[in-house]
This record gives sequence, C-alpha cells and structure tokens, in this order.
Amino acid sequence: MIDKINFRHSILFLIVSILITSFDYFRNSPFLFVCLVLVASIGISHGAMDNMKGAQLLKIFNMKSMLTFYAGYSAISVLVICVWLLSSTFLLFLFLLVASYHFGKEDSEFLFQSKKFFLDILFFLKGLVIISAPLLFHYTDTINIFNTIGMNTDLFIFRDYSFIISCFFISIISSIAIVLIARNLYASILIIDLFAILILNYFLHPLFAFTLYFCFLHSARHSITLMQDLDKDLSKSIKIFIRKSLPLTIVTASIFVVAFVFLMSEYDINSSINKVIFVGLAALTFPHIILEYMLEKNGK
Repeated sequence: MIDKINFRHSILFLIVSILITSFDYFRNSPFLFVCLVLVASIGISHGAMDNMKGAQLLKIFNMKSMLTFYAGYSAISVLVICVWLLSSTFLLFLFLLVASYHFGKEDSEFLFQSKKFFLDILFFLKGLVIISAPLLFHYTDTINIFNTIGMNTDLFIFRDYSFIISCFFISIISSIAIVLIARNLYASILIIDLFAILILNYFLHPLFAFTLYFCFLHSARHSITLMQDLDKDLSKSIKIFIRKSLPLTIVTASIFVVAFVFLMSEYDINSSINKVIFVGLAALTFPHIILEYMLEKNGK
C-alpha cells in the first residue's frame, strides 16, 4: 500500500515540477518569503510527531516523564545553534554531510525491509545530489547562500569544479544502484524523484528548488509513512496526523518567526531568511536524526 502511495506521489511531484519550471515567472526569483513560510509550516511538520517517537523511546528505557524528552531534544537544538555561533563552517559542513545521508535514507528506505551497512553508504551518496546539483547548475547563487549562513566557501569542495561534478554523478549512479539492489517494481520511484530534483535545480533558484523538494517530496514522503503508522486508512490517518502534528508545528513555526524578526535587526532580508531556514533546519535535524537512530537501535 505504501509503495503505491509513494509511486503516485512521485509521479504527481514530477508533473508539478515540470509545470512550475515551464513558466519564466518561477525561474526569476528565489521567492524568499514563500520559502520561509513553506519550510516553517509544511517542511517542519514531518518532525512534529517526534514527541510520539520520544514517548516510544522513554517507554523502552522505562521512563515516564515527557519533560525529559523535551529537555533533551531542546538541549541538542540549542547546542547546534551554539556550535554554529562558535564555528559556523564546522557546523554547516557537518550538517551537509548528515543531511545528505538523511535525505538519501528517508527518501529510499521504504524499499527495504532489512538494514545493511552498504545501503547506508549508498543512501549517503544518493543524498549528495541535493547539495551537488545546485552547485553544478547555479554555482554563484548557491555559494551566495552558503556565504550568508557563515560557510567558508574557500574550501576546496566548493572551489574544485571537478569534485562537484564527481559528487553529482556518483550520486546519480548510487540512485541507480539502489534501484537495482531493491529489485522492486516501485524502486523506479527513485528515478522519478531524481528527474524531478534535477529539473527543479536546473531551472529554479537553489533556495526555491530546495524548498519545493524539502516540503513536497522529502517531508511529504516521511509524513505519508507516519500516517500509515497511525492508521492504514489514509483518509482517517491524514486527520489524525494533522491533529497530532499541529501543536508542535505551530510552536516551531513561531520560533522561526521570532528568529527571523531578531535577525532582521542585524542582517538584510536575504541573509535573515537563509539563516532561519538552514540553521533552523540544522537545529531540528540533528535531534530528529538522533531520535530515529536511538529508536532503530533499541527496537523501534
């Protein structure tokens, strides 16, 4: 059932990607505020069920207080921001590595029942396309984004064009390898996704392309999986998901807005939005991934 839903979702995302990139209007702007609103609402909503996963983890360790979970989760987020303030390049470079694995894994793992180490390597390499494609197709715009969030773009990984091209093609080959290893009719979903990602990154501003991918492919797919866990009847699970994820989504979105207003007193709109989106996502991604890892290792 989940494979069929993901297949239809990927087809729809590809069609919408083609339609959007067909209009010059969408190619001429990063749509800063649109990206901020989408990421702060749809984008972060797939992590808004982490409190339920936290409850599962507490149960595994025979702990009852949700305050313990919230304190630990928040502490990791604050730590991420502190590391960014102290060494932005280190934090953001680590985030790019972790995000590549995260995107590659969560967009593909529905095809596999068992977890193997070599698959984790392929997941990481597959996810590199999210970083390498914008660098390859819109180098200057992508470097400008990295500069505004504090990344040292003089590193060879950003200056060596052959390295960027190599990462790009290795990522594509890894996607194909995952499809062949899966031996599943629905594995073609990954190729469909790849086409959509390449189309978006070729025609659109890097920030807009990333936002569309993050909100409507990555987050949507993860949310679909969560909905299936809540209720096999999708019409019912959508309502349950919205009801359960809405409170934390509103809280997190509010923090994004407050952070944006605060940053606007020091930086321009472009820098402020980029910082809120990417540093904010880093602060949410690390505790999210740690939670997923702990559940996986302790019997989800």
